[in-house]
Amino acid sequence: MIDSQSVKADAVVGADSRGFDGGKLINGRKRHVVVDTLGLLLAVTVTAADVGDRAAAEVLLAQVADAHHLLELVWADGGYTGGLINHCFTALALVLAIVKRSDGQKGFVVLPKRWIVERFFAHLMRTRRLVRDFERRTSSAEAVIYWSMNLLMTRRLARPHPSRA
Repeated sequence: MIDSQSVKADAVVGADSRGFDGGKLINGRKRHVVVDTLGLLLAVTVTAADVGDRAAAEVLLAQVADAHHLLELVWADGGYTGGLINHCFTALALVLAIVKRSDGQKGFVVLPKRWIVERFFAHLMRTRRLVRDFERRTSSAEAVIYWSMNLLMTRRLARPHPSRA
């Protein structure tokens, strides 16, 4: 599953890595993530908020396809339609499936399969340092996201499992 999240940037974030997301009206950065079906992070890239989802997805999906050779299907929302679907199929051998809402749904509804990445963003927001982007460099912002994901994974591993009888 691929998605992006716009977050406000702190005053220490330079103008070279800051942008304005007109859709969400946020001045800051955008986190583009790819997660697996368990909601665990496969890859992340942080850009200025004015970078489009499709442009960042081309680079991010190329990184994911190189690192995870068995990956065949990626779910995305309607923001990733267009030429990206053909690019993924021809250049990366990935099927990019767009999860759309049905015609009868109105308002904010979490779509099937989309809850996985939305839950991931909720885990990031539980790490208070990630509520706003405080990092000077985008590489530092990506490292903090990986750090937060390590916390989540170690909590899941340390969780007591019920005994199987």
